Amino acid sequence: MMKSKLLGSTLIIAGTTIGAGMLALPLASAGIGFSTSLMIMFALWAMMAFTALLMVEIHQYADKDATLHTLAKQILGRKGKWVATFAMLFLFYALCAAYIAGGGAQFTSRIGELTGLEVNGPTGTLIFTLIVAAVVTIGTGTVDRVNRLLFAGKMVAMVMVLSFLAPNVSQSYLLSMPLGQGLVIASIPVIFTSFGFHGSIPAIVNYLDGHTPSLRKAIVIGSAIPLIIYVFWQIVTLGVVSQPQLVENAGLSALIGTLSQTVHQSNLGNVIGIFADLALLTSFLGVSLGLFEFMGDTIRKKDGNMNRMVASLATFVPPLMFALFYPQGFIMALGYAAIALAVLAIFLPLMMVSRVRRQSKEGTYYQVMGGTPALAITGVVGILIVGAQLLITIGVLPSLG
Repeated sequence: MMKSKLLGSTLIIAGTTIGAGMLALPLASAGIGFSTSLMIMFALWAMMAFTALLMVEIHQYADKDATLHTLAKQILGRKGKWVATFAMLFLFYALCAAYIAGGGAQFTSRIGELTGLEVNGPTGTLIFTLIVAAVVTIGTGTVDRVNRLLFAGKMVAMVMVLSFLAPNVSQSYLLSMPLGQGLVIASIPVIFTSFGFHGSIPAIVNYLDGHTPSLRKAIVIGSAIPLIIYVFWQIVTLGVVSQPQLVENAGLSALIGTLSQTVHQSNLGNVIGIFADLALLTSFLGVSLGLFEFMGDTIRKKDGNMNRMVASLATFVPPLMFALFYPQGFIMALGYAAIALAVLAIFLPLMMVSRVRRQSKEGTYYQVMGGTPALAITGVVGILIVGAQLLITIGVLPSLG
């Protein structure tokens, strides 16, 4: 049973990561070239895996069903709880809004292709959200089973896309240099968000009964799978389409259309469309599961049980409203999510792990390697990410997508 849960947890982490990140990476990397994006990806993956393991270390000091704001209150006090709560809500709602906006549009298009029925955008988005909400509300076990099926389909679609695109890779395209230093810094928040799965860690900890060795394996393997896939994806997207074309077609639908036209394969557009659907759906499942667990813990009944229907409404209604009013808000929502993700996945774990390490005896609990230098370097990178997004917001750095 534990091995089955370990596999499921690994795939939930991988599926949560390979979603918006897969689709946003070529858009964020268009102006900086393959080599530069590769270095940034490896550095940010290592940092995100490190901070995820810090979360595992922190969870040893609490119940296995503790959420982030429970941990923050226990370790950092009341102020820590409010910071964690705000960051978690901002991140989850921003990501869910991005997935509903992107996934709803894709789902609406897919209904028209498969059934011939004309469904307007808001209706398709609503149906898409209701389907995901039903799966998440039933429970983590259901998300696990559905995610395994979708993840397998996503891998098949991805292999087909790679096989179509790989023969058309041009070495000269891959050797393109950054168009400007500002674009390198501006790409960091979106690439950083592409490795975000930390919001689902509390649900995974609960699902694996707080078993530290299994959690470490799930996080390392689950986060490494997206990194490997991202590298191949960057090769076949940045290597098939010229840098000027990518910069000019800075949108999800435009990217899919450009790839299809460049390769001249009639079936490629459909395969990429299906892949994009599954990528958004698996990522949406993982993120909304984390938000659902968070909301359920926040609004528990007096008897301690979760009010699943109320938690579901609180999880899905706010991002649905955003997606209905801003249907093109995919990249915009991901950019702003980077600030909240930096607080959630970098600054809070650093603060909490520093506190618990001072209070615990060495050797009693599992500790992540690296010591104080690793914590300091991670903190500096976090400040850089937040600073980059703030500079984009005020117009000093160029916006992407």
